[in-house]
Amino acid sequence: MRRNKLVDALTLLAVQAVLTLAAPAGAVAGEWTGDMNFLLGQKVVNKTDWEPVENQDEFGVELSWGKRSWPIQIATDILGSYKEDRDAGIKGKTSEFGIGIRKIWGNGHVHPYLGGGAGFVYGNAELNFSGIIVKESDTSAGAWAGGGVFWRLGPRFNLGLAARYSQAKVTLFDSDLEAGGYHGGLILGWGWPATK
Repeated sequence: MRRNKLVDALTLLAVQAVLTLAAPAGAVAGEWTGDMNFLLGQKVVNKTDWEPVENQDEFGVELSWGKRSWPIQIATDILGSYKEDRDAGIKGKTSEFGIGIRKIWGNGHVHPYLGGGAGFVYGNAELNFSGIIVKESDTSAGAWAGGGVFWRLGPRFNLGLAARYSQAKVTLFDSDLEAGGYHGGLILGWGWPATK
């Protein structure tokens, strides 16, 4: 049941992102501003809880949007991480949906930023015992904080670095595990309206 709520929240975020990007160019250029940055990097979860799959490959999207007159922007982020150790027969993965606020500075090409808010984290572990597969998942609420810097390349495209920390406990196989962790990676995306 909890997993279905997370899927609904992620679907709502995806629809929101599409509607934001599909808004008429005049409306976006006039009042609204934002950045959609894709993150490719690593998530490091608690070694005691997740070894040997504590260093997970991660992909995500950081979406920042709001009116030009607002001092901060709304942050709506989705991240997913995964690692498999075939020798140990273990797979671990997490997904995060974060909502909060983000402050982006800079009027030229360099844009440092900071943000934070609430997070909804999904954790999943799969164990393979000589062909017998046991898996379990859980979802819980938590918090996140992060920042980074990106450079505007040309009128729209962004390239930069991002880092964040998230915290949320999930229960897998009768144990409370920390499913949040340290995130870091490259970001590549675009912003609107275009700069001159």
